[in-house]
Amino acid sequence: MKFWRDHASYPFQSHELWFLTENQRWGMMAADLDTKAIIAKVNREDLWREAAKNDRRRGDRHAGKRRRAARRRSSTARCSIPPIPRPTSPACRSRRWRDGGGRQSNARIRRRCHPGAGRHGRDRAVPAADAACPRARRAKRARHLARIVLPPLIVIAVTLFVWQLLCSEPGARLPPPTKVVADAWDFIVDPFYDNGGIDKGAFWQISKSLGRVGIGFSFAAVVGVALGVLVGQSTWAMRGLDPIFQVLRTVPPLAWLPLSLAGFRDSHPSALFVIFITSIWPIIINTSVGVRNIPQDYRNVAAVIRLSWWEVFWKITLPATVPYIFTGLRIGVGLSWLAIVAAEMLIGGVGIGFFIWDAWNSSRISDIIVALVYIGIVGFLLDKLIATVGHFVSHGVSAQ
Repeated sequence: MKFWRDHASYPFQSHELWFLTENQRWGMMAADLDTKAIIAKVNREDLWREAAKNDRRRGDRHAGKRRRAARRRSSTARCSIPPIPRPTSPACRSRRWRDGGGRQSNARIRRRCHPGAGRHGRDRAVPAADAACPRARRAKRARHLARIVLPPLIVIAVTLFVWQLLCSEPGARLPPPTKVVADAWDFIVDPFYDNGGIDKGAFWQISKSLGRVGIGFSFAAVVGVALGVLVGQSTWAMRGLDPIFQVLRTVPPLAWLPLSLAGFRDSHPSALFVIFITSIWPIIINTSVGVRNIPQDYRNVAAVIRLSWWEVFWKITLPATVPYIFTGLRIGVGLSWLAIVAAEMLIGGVGIGFFIWDAWNSSRISDIIVALVYIGIVGFLLDKLIATVGHFVSHGVSAQ
């Protein structure tokens, strides 16, 4: 109907006229045919004109109602503040009669009858609405934050209470929370001390472990994504490599440590190898699953427009598998953090894992408990970091 209201030509006329004239030019139709008459007959141009005319009448009949309803909705939409009522009291009517009526007189009447109103009746009510909106938004955010924060806090409080009750009895083998805080207070409040050697604060211990995790996990991410794309795209690679991957991924992380020490003859590259070999398997498996789940339509389009293998990877394969890749990265970073803590207990040196082992040898149980809390918090933050980056890169699309 839009075409007739805009006084444009018949919408299908240009296309069908081109079709008929081309057939005449190719010799498939007679040259003396009245093409415009055929188009009008086939498409029932008279019915289109009649429908457009009815639509114009119907639109004109209801246009005023729609405009008035839209005006009412727009005037009452700000924070659901009710509009200022029109002056219907006897005093208002007398003032309106005395002022002579008219739009300007109505404005003056509204200002007299409703001192809170502005020049146009509602202008001075807007600041009150604006003041109410932030309060409502802040209350909504506070309720949302309470729903997220309160349940974990309640569970932690109950756990600490039960722990305090169970370990406060005489002969308890583990210290209660109050004793843990008292014994490890210096380790908690001063995480940056450095007395030389391995006698360092929690910040330096965790930083050293995170540095090893960052290097080993970066190598695992690059190699894992590349192998996952290969296994997902090639049937022969999947048949040849997938059974090997399924066998190797079940080997515990610490089982690789003696082999890496024998091969590298150094603790630092051995720890990096343990991180690499532990975290690479979920990255490979999830990436290959994502590549295999790429819709066939994408591949057909790439073949039709003749994209190169690099263009296919950069424009189709990688964007389509990003949610799967980051799922594997989240699992892999957790395994990396787990592996380095276990490996540092054996290789020694500065690191949160060896700190726990040294505290055990020195019978500092409270320091071990605090270190375990730090390890859990850091692992949680690593997982949230990878999840946030994946949400940003994939625009909120999750793996199916």
